[in-house]
Amino acid sequence: MGQLDLDGNDQEASDLEQARKEAAELNRQLKYHAYRYYALDKPEIDDHEFDLMLQRLIKLEERYPELQMPESYTQRVGGYVSNQFAAVRHAERMYSIDDAMDIDELDAWLAKTDKALGATRDNPVAYTCELKIDGLGVALTYRDGAFVRAATRGDGAVGEDVTLNVQTIHDVPLNLDRAGMEAVAHHGSGETIEVRGECYMPKSSFARLNERRDAEGQSVFANPRNAAAGSLRQKDPKVTAARDLGTFLYAVADPRMVHVSSQHGFLRWLRDCGFVVNPEARLCRTAAEVHDYCAEALAHRSDLDYDIDGVVVKVDSFAQQDALGFTSRAPRWAIAFKFPPEQRETVLREIKVSVGRLGVLTPVAEFDPVFVAGSTIARATLHNMDEVARKNVRVGDTILVHKAGDVIPEVIGPVLSKRPADAVPFEMPSTCPSCGSPVVHELGEVAYRCISIDCPAQTLERLTHWMSRKAMDIDGLGPEILGRMIDAGMVRDCADIYDKVTADGLAALPTGRFYKTASKASHRAGDPKPSGGVYTSTAVPHEVGDPIPLGEKAAAKICEQIERSKAKPLGRVLFAIGIQYVGSSVADLLADAFPSIDALMEASEEELAAVEGVGPRIASNVAEFFTIPENLQVIERLREAGLNLASDAAGEPERPQTLAGLTFVLTGSLSGMTREQAGAALKALGAKVAGSVSKKTSYVIAGEAAGSKLTKAESLGVPVLGREDLERILETGAPPEAR
Repeated sequence: MGQLDLDGNDQEASDLEQARKEAAELNRQLKYHAYRYYALDKPEIDDHEFDLMLQRLIKLEERYPELQMPESYTQRVGGYVSNQFAAVRHAERMYSIDDAMDIDELDAWLAKTDKALGATRDNPVAYTCELKIDGLGVALTYRDGAFVRAATRGDGAVGEDVTLNVQTIHDVPLNLDRAGMEAVAHHGSGETIEVRGECYMPKSSFARLNERRDAEGQSVFANPRNAAAGSLRQKDPKVTAARDLGTFLYAVADPRMVHVSSQHGFLRWLRDCGFVVNPEARLCRTAAEVHDYCAEALAHRSDLDYDIDGVVVKVDSFAQQDALGFTSRAPRWAIAFKFPPEQRETVLREIKVSVGRLGVLTPVAEFDPVFVAGSTIARATLHNMDEVARKNVRVGDTILVHKAGDVIPEVIGPVLSKRPADAVPFEMPSTCPSCGSPVVHELGEVAYRCISIDCPAQTLERLTHWMSRKAMDIDGLGPEILGRMIDAGMVRDCADIYDKVTADGLAALPTGRFYKTASKASHRAGDPKPSGGVYTSTAVPHEVGDPIPLGEKAAAKICEQIERSKAKPLGRVLFAIGIQYVGSSVADLLADAFPSIDALMEASEEELAAVEGVGPRIASNVAEFFTIPENLQVIERLREAGLNLASDAAGEPERPQTLAGLTFVLTGSLSGMTREQAGAALKALGAKVAGSVSKKTSYVIAGEAAGSKLTKAESLGVPVLGREDLERILETGAPPEAR
């Protein structure tokens, strides 16, 4: 649809019907993209493009006031309230802020505001300039100085209750400092105050989070703002706690609640209370000072560890703010000067595929080097095949690139008008680039995976998993030592641990620590090394000398652990091998259902899926795993090394299955035995042992320091048993009455 020329006087500009159609389409687009941004945290366009559409709609409605309807996007505060959390009504409405898309629009607003407030050269209007943090708006409520509730901005009037999640953010004070509370108006019992600000994710945390999700084959976040929003809206507060969120506070629902008269004074009050306030805020008294602040912020945005997309300019005086008031959607006393996006054109030369530590294949764009946001970039991950298709990029394309969060190189998309005629769509390889094994892509998954346990790209992660406590429990072989064993060519797969690792080889392995030597003369050939392997000298500075080997004593202990691991039950071996979706519980179910690994390898997908707790998806992965020749070769080498590849129950008389049909969940510490031992004993009587509590759970056995599983059992009315009850169950084979 063509756009009307709103700045001209041609005949087309007076066409109300065309303006009505364009406004309707803009409203539709804005509402759609706002829903993607606020409700789904999955935007399809960047903020700048959204802002341009909104500005276009505002200009249309200014030219044709009859188009400004109550349901227009210009009349609402951006945001949505999901039904995942309880609704919270804010003490006062949380407004949006109007945008200035360039310096001319900012100057026009400054001049208009100065005029409205009667500013003169001798009596100028003071403005507080603050960085515009690109995060998620939050409102924090305190009663008598104690934190009681947190809510998202939502639609401005009603937000989502995210109290439990916000409590996990370390910089949110749970109790306000006394110095700040003394400045609260009418301070006394029951006093409630609602402060507001932005929840954000640091760029460094964003990079680590996406790197981890990418390696695990999960979808990645588009930018730090979406990562913060997704993290704050988690059902499990532990997930939020692990995401390293931060806050900057800058507003209060009712300024009359605080004995301060200005924005810069209020920021000082927030600091006194214990809140984190952005340190870059500045009081400006002229338009030139505001210009300088905006220019500095734009120039140094890439130096910050948090994402900003502009500068918020506020009239500093609360009295003058009151005099200016609000429009239907925004305060008249504030404006957001929006930064232009920093994008560059370059040519996509190749899409290479890397193999992550978990076998996930990742397409990576390699393009002509280009300078963006303070540094030169020449490659960027495309994450997965779905992203390649969505962005529609092809080798040879001229592409637009930027830095997500001003830190992570990202391909925005192609310039289609410059696409070469011979450019073809990218296809993921059918074999692993690292080892040549077939690549698996399951229906409904975004990730393509190599599932060979012989794949060099996955060696360290697979071996670390093999050594872990719930797997083969080989103490002393952590990631650092394993990494050095791999570098030395000592191991490549789990079978190498048993048929290639020797005590002598381990003893000589460098540990990463070094002898210190003052000089070459300080250690003569044949001299014994001093105790602890450290040479000292007061004459000259220390220099790094020879690497310290692991040593015979440590090597002997590791070899003893390796030998002992051969007797681990089949369930442990199945878990340690690392079949996708086969956790320790599923591995035990498979070991119980099949007498040996040979029987498991011969089982059909249908037989595997028929095992209770397995199902079609896991069955497909297990069956696929045992079709890879490299996997079968490793298993044969494990057999030759003497590992236990038969079920513990194979060949033993079966105990009466008196607990068949009952499901137990174990929680807490059980004196005298581990939960794994207790679970195995219950399974021997026919019981099923689950990892989580549900309505189908028959009994929960709670030891000392039982946690959330006990709480959930009580809420669902599931019978709870103790340690003594467990002993009677194992002795008699019959469950007692629940306590």
